[in-house]
Amino acid sequence: VQVEDNDVARAWFGEAPVFEAFHWHGETFSIPPGATRVLSNRHCANQGFAIGKHLGMQCHVEMTEPLVRTWCRDGEREIEAGRSSPAVQPAQEIGRDLAARIDRLHQVASRAYEHWLEGLSRTS
Repeated sequence: VQVEDNDVARAWFGEAPVFEAFHWHGETFSIPPGATRVLSNRHCANQGFAIGKHLGMQCHVEMTEPLVRTWCRDGEREIEAGRSSPAVQPAQEIGRDLAARIDRLHQVASRAYEHWLEGLSRTS
């Protein structure tokens, strides 16, 4: 996903302009009034938004290797049905170099969680 070029996005995700996230959806949404878009990608303009201490994402940063493998196994038919979409990867591609990709994703998740916790402590 692309991290949007704004202060709100950088507060949540740091200075990296992109990161590889796990997606499992075919829907989209509109950014709520007063919120700031923080994530997007070429297949879905609205991947994430923030408003105050709240973060909404349509991608997953909390994944683990066993969870990805379970979703791919249980969603085999869904993956096959979406095969013609450029946004749907085959399970073999999703599983490629998975441990390293999950480690990088957890770094992104840690940054987002840290920012969220900072927001909670400011409002307590």
